[in-house]
Formats: sequence, structure tokens, C-alpha cells
Amino acid sequence: MAGVCGIYAFDEIWNVSRFVYYQLIAIQSRGQESFGMSISDFKDVRSANGKGTIQESLESYEVNELLGCCGVGGVSTRDVNGYISDDIAIYFDGSVKITEEAVQKLRMDLGNMPEKEAVRSFLDGLSGAYSMVILTKEKMIATRDKLGVKPLVIGGVGFDLAVVASETSALDVIGAELSRDIEPGEIVVIDRHYIEEIKAEKRPPCANCIFEYVYMARIDSKINGIYIHEIRNRIGKLLAKQNPVEADVVIGVPETAIPFAMAYSNESKIPLDIGFMRTGKVTRTAIKPTQMERMIGVQLKLNPVRTAVRGKRVVLIDDSVVRGTTMRNIVNLLRKRGAKEVHVRICSPKLISPCPFGTEVPTKDELIAVDNTEYEIASIIDADSFAYISVDDLVNVLGGDGYCSGCMTGNYPEVD
Repeated sequence: MAGVCGIYAFDEIWNVSRFVYYQLIAIQSRGQESFGMSISDFKDVRSANGKGTIQESLESYEVNELLGCCGVGGVSTRDVNGYISDDIAIYFDGSVKITEEAVQKLRMDLGNMPEKEAVRSFLDGLSGAYSMVILTKEKMIATRDKLGVKPLVIGGVGFDLAVVASETSALDVIGAELSRDIEPGEIVVIDRHYIEEIKAEKRPPCANCIFEYVYMARIDSKINGIYIHEIRNRIGKLLAKQNPVEADVVIGVPETAIPFAMAYSNESKIPLDIGFMRTGKVTRTAIKPTQMERMIGVQLKLNPVRTAVRGKRVVLIDDSVVRGTTMRNIVNLLRKRGAKEVHVRICSPKLISPCPFGTEVPTKDELIAVDNTEYEIASIIDADSFAYISVDDLVNVLGGDGYCSGCMTGNYPEVD
């Protein structure tokens, strides 16, 4: 799991390093283990990267030293996805592998042929899904794979800056206006004089990642033309209609599940309350690399509010269940704080298959939904009841076909 961003100023009076920094903060939820940012002054590409979050690991003076009027960056759940040198930087969200040989060929092609032909040749050599930003000394290039699995948008700040990012929230934080989604298979080349948009000549049906809508994207973002807040509201209402339960209070697991819980409460007329108090920084435990880190992360970040759950029948809302160990820990925390009953409702379909496109879904033998029914999962996590929404219902909420739901069905589209 990862996120990318980039900014291009059409006048050399701009220094964009601080803008890229804030963009990376906005998409940090897509990957909290590593980051990288690269800035060009039309002479050299200078970079800074590190482990952890950018706010913790990158000092202000380091950002200010990256002087230049165009820049790109990325965050990731593991090592930063991409390639960094003193003349080119590449960051991507997805599953492709970028080799030194492929970059060397791209360098040569950029010097010998039009950018669109050079970049198309480079992309044709990749296998997998991606949204990608490429920074050379003088140009910024943004592109998506032909299925559009990973999101990427483009916008700007007046006539001064062109801005791209995995999510619209990374445009909002720097005052940029959204123009549109970059189309699947499209290549956008930006330099000081023009923006060239090269559409895909042939394009298969879209296969946007369906997990973006229930987990990965921020609630204030718009992904592939769909507002995340609106979709999560619909999902929460649907879950309440299809999986009702007699209860006294609805609580959501912070942060992603809160909008679902609000919608479930509004639809079911069961009061909503603040069920947990967070300790420390915002972290996404589901994308931590080890089980020990995920369990410790839950214990550290979520402390149940006793008076919200004591003696009550609780509806616990979460966005997804992967292995089940984290959810079992949460349910046990609620029981220790006096919850009389705990009914778990999950706002995504069951996960049954690992993702080949870069989303952090573990192997089948780790996924609790592969061999267990909802009744069995309730027993495993010590809940009084447990329920998902179905894949068909999620697709219907999103308005029909055009999604990759392989992690929920086991059937993945082919990406050239």
C-alpha cells in the first residue's frame, strides 16, 4: 500500500518542497513505514527519504534545503516504492518492479525521442498495477495503468502550479483545485511550457480497487469521481438494514470506521457514542508489517470508554477484519470495561485472497474468512454476533461494475 504526489510550478520563483511535504502528510495514511520526496531546480534532482512518518523523520531544515520548482514524493507501508537518483526520481503505488536497466533505457529514450514515446516504452516494460509520478530535471510525468486499479488525480493552483496526487485530500491541503481523475492508461507530461495529455489508444474496462472505498482512502477524498464520505454513509446504512440487532449503543473503531458507525446509528436509531479514546499518534494498525506491532498498536491507541459501554449491548463497527486477532483483542477490551454484549458489524465484504497489486492483504492461510463462517468468526473473536456486507451489495452501493474486488472474490483482472 502506498501513495504518490507531485507539484510543478511554471515559474522559477516558486520553491515547492514545502508543498510536497504537506502533500505527503495528507497521504501518510496510505503508508506510515517510509517516505521519500525529490525536488528539481532544472539542474539536479535532490531527494530526502526515511523510515516512519515524514513529520517524525524529516527535519524542517532538510525540507527547506530541497530547493526547486518541481517535485514528487511517495509514502509506503514498506520501503518506498520507486527509484531515486540525481537526475530522475520515480514513485509509484502498486505492484510493479523498477530496475536499473529499465531506468537507464528511459534516460536514453528521453534524450532521443518524444517524451510520450519514451515513457510509453518504459511503461510497456512493466508488469502489474500502478499509479506513478516521474520527475526528471525539467519535467514531471504522471500516469496510471490501463485498468486504473490505483487512483490518481490532477489539479492546480490557478495558472501557477500543476498538482497530482493519489487522493484529492493532498490537493486540498495546499489550496489546489481538483480538475479530474487521470484516466487509466493516460500519460500526463508537464514542463515549463505546456501540459501534454496522452490518452490510451486501447483501454480495457476499468478495474478500480474496491478496497479504496471502505478502507484506504481518506473520508475527505474523492476517488474515481466518487466521494468517500458519501459511500461510507451508504454502506453504514445498508449494514444497519441488513444486519439489525437489539442493542443500546453503537461505537466505531477509530478512525476509518467512525463514519460507518454514524450512518449505522442514524439508520438503526441506536444511539451513537464515543467508544474509544486514542493514545498517541494516529496509526493504521491493519497495515503494520508484523502481527506483534498490530496487537501492540491496538493496545496503545485504543482505550475503551467505560461509561460508554459498561452494562450495555454494544454494536461495534469496523471497516474490515483480516486475521481476526486484532478484532478479538478489541472485543476483549470492551468486555473488560463492562460491555454486556458485543455485536460486530463489518463494513466491507470478507477478505479471502491476497492482493497482487500492492494492497496489504496477507496470505490465504492468515485470512480468517477463508475457512470460517460468520457464526464461527463470532466464536473465534468472542463476539455475540458477527456480520459482513456482501460483495454484490458493495458493488451496487458504488453504482455497478468497474471494480477490482479480487481480495474479496479471488478473481483478479489481468494487467499487462
